[in-house]
Amino acid sequence: MPRILIAECKQEVSTFNPFLSGYDDFTLRHGQAILDYHRQVRSEVGGALSVFDTTPGVELVPTCSAHFITSGGTLADAAFERIAEELLSSIRGAPPVDGIYFSLHGAMATQSLDDPEGWLLQQTRKIVGEQVPIVISLDLHGILTDLMLEQSDAAVAFHTYPHVDFFSTGERSARLLLRIVAGEVKPVTAKVRVPALVRGDELITASGSIRHAVNAAMQVEQSAGGLSAAMMWGNPFTDVPALASNSFVVTNNDPALAEREALRIAGMFWEHHEKMQVPLTSLADAALQTKENTSGTVVLVDAADATSSGASGDSNAILRALLDAGYSGTALIPIVDPAAVEAASRAGVDHEVKTTVGGALDAGRFTPQPIEGRVRMLSDGWFHSETTRELWQAGPTAVIQSGNITLIVTTRAVSLYDRALFLAHGCDPQHFGAVVVKSPQCERHMFKAWAARYIDVDAPGSTSANLRSLGHTRCARPMFPLDSEVPFQPQAKLFQRHP
Repeated sequence: MPRILIAECKQEVSTFNPFLSGYDDFTLRHGQAILDYHRQVRSEVGGALSVFDTTPGVELVPTCSAHFITSGGTLADAAFERIAEELLSSIRGAPPVDGIYFSLHGAMATQSLDDPEGWLLQQTRKIVGEQVPIVISLDLHGILTDLMLEQSDAAVAFHTYPHVDFFSTGERSARLLLRIVAGEVKPVTAKVRVPALVRGDELITASGSIRHAVNAAMQVEQSAGGLSAAMMWGNPFTDVPALASNSFVVTNNDPALAEREALRIAGMFWEHHEKMQVPLTSLADAALQTKENTSGTVVLVDAADATSSGASGDSNAILRALLDAGYSGTALIPIVDPAAVEAASRAGVDHEVKTTVGGALDAGRFTPQPIEGRVRMLSDGWFHSETTRELWQAGPTAVIQSGNITLIVTTRAVSLYDRALFLAHGCDPQHFGAVVVKSPQCERHMFKAWAARYIDVDAPGSTSANLRSLGHTRCARPMFPLDSEVPFQPQAKLFQRHP
């Protein structure tokens, strides 16, 4: 009867966001509560549980789940120390196990640790010993470090962007772990580092040029000797020494195959990498195009303030541009500003409020914008993701109508890669002349399929697709597109715990 330990620690950060993440930016669950929650949602852990629950004889040992309420700035050391102690203490207190499934993101960073996920795996290994197999799942925006691969037996990563394979990634991870535990396979991993940071529509895995590398990885994983494979292009906003894109291939004790296929996938990626940048429209031009639009909805993509990538969420740059342009149509805009929510709460629903919005967290980039408006709704900010049904917590939230502008003002940043925040607060984006979307990509049907215009805006922010504007200082150089001359000399590095 295999006994499987379940653990989770997930957050994606932008080190360019000056506002540190803290302990309260995570939801901590322990023991049975992990199983009860994830059996109801389409998460990686949920997918893994669906496999374990239907495999006869599997006994689950849930320990600790630390799941970010949202991405954010660099995690404060004190917060990580507290989270790590809870997580590692729960692993220390667990009975002996036959295998471990560890759900990670891969783009976490603390004030003192560039690779906290690798460190957690290292500490876990010290607790459980060298023989217990560990399989990790990762976001394809994770930064695949040597330490992660040294301390785990195999990695499994997303294959889709926008992400729709959370659940199936967990399923793949669980199936692979059970095969390792049963002694059916002996994983060996090859990793190839690619010096490129990429953004844009070419990364849409269903249609962009990234599909060549991703489809190749999927074919390898499904082949007779393949166990796992992926192309990971990292989070360009987590500026740490290991930041880069990476291909990896896990095979059943066949290092030559792993190396050959990882090099092939990396080569496919590099062949198209120069196209993987976003054509951006200036703030002024975006506002003018919105003003000139006469029918349908203009979607203004503010990826520079993408809370799912680690931004602060308090950008008012597009709001100010629309006001400066004299835009008279209706607009729907999300923004983080705790003080504005407090002011709205004091005023009450259907009462007037006078406050400022924006610049509450990233004051170096954004100046508070004075507004007067009517409070249309107040909520506690709890709602379910449209994509995964995960429970999200935006904190106390206010809907404020200021003239032709409707603002959904939250106390804390929350992921905005779907329409859940809007719909949970009675605002259908299709009913507005313009909507600000603070995510670089959403599933096509959510916005792009029906937008009259879809504009990627060159706004300021800590997750700007204008990567050269951010000021990377720690990632290895040269790096595309930060440098003009970037050579690529592909080399595969092998990892195997038990040859």
